[in-house]
Amino acid sequence: MNATTMAKTAYSAPGQPTRTARGIEYEIFARITHRLKAAASLGDAGFNALAQALHENRRLWTTLAADVADPGNQLPAPLRARIFYLAEFTDKHTRKVLAGDSGPDVLVEINTAIMRGLRQDGRAA
Repeated sequence: MNATTMAKTAYSAPGQPTRTARGIEYEIFARITHRLKAAASLGDAGFNALAQALHENRRLWTTLAADVADPGNQLPAPLRARIFYLAEFTDKHTRKVLAGDSGPDVLVEINTAIMRGLRQDGRAA
């Protein structure tokens, strides 16, 4: 593909919506939550898929924890504290799921609650 063709295709879809940071975060949560649900529905046969989904979920929450721990983060301090707490809880509960002592349902519920918050228009936050 030459440069002219690449330029034409790069600007050929101006009608595509611009993705916001909230929208991107929502998509990440949705993808990981879907993987958690799908793997859990397979029972014991889906343990490898569940472990992979749990790893992705843990990485997401670790990233969020690091972000809200940054002094330059613009979120209100109480919200930052709640997100950090959820990250810690998610890490501990993930260990229980991997050990077979619990299921991923509560992780799915947490992610779903976050997704609902991300879907808000921001005025209620």
